Amino acid sequence: MSLKQKVDSEIKSAMIAKDKDRLRALRAVKSLILLEETKGGAAGELSEDEEMKILTKAAKQRKDSADIYKEQNREDLYAVEMAELSIIQEFLPKALTDEELTQAIQEIIAQTGASSPKEMGKVMGVASKQLAGKADGKAIADKVKALLNS
Repeated sequence: MSLKQKVDSEIKSAMIAKDKDRLRALRAVKSLILLEETKGGAAGELSEDEEMKILTKAAKQRKDSADIYKEQNREDLYAVEMAELSIIQEFLPKALTDEELTQAIQEIIAQTGASSPKEMGKVMGVASKQLAGKADGKAIADKVKALLNS
């Protein structure tokens, strides 16, 4: 079942349950999917990779907004963003723990043969593709930098 179909069925469930918060978040995700499908030159159907990119981007936007609202003491808006983030995360693969991330990056470093911080780009290229949706890009970069510097 594609992401679009999953989101559609969840929207129906949210409508039946009259869950406005869930409905708002799901409609936002559906909107992103439709925009991506109809974008110039798009084939119409999205690959799983493209779906994960959309979800990851949406989750990151919610997290960034929530952080800003938290700094500005806007608890009402912060709660809305966090609620939407948790709903979006239901569709993302389970995030890697710190230990799993370290192990995965160590394997990638071994595969690429990188041995110094100068080769971080080579490792990041592979790591970003393999760990997409499973870990935040900043967390991956920080871990790669730490492992290459040690």
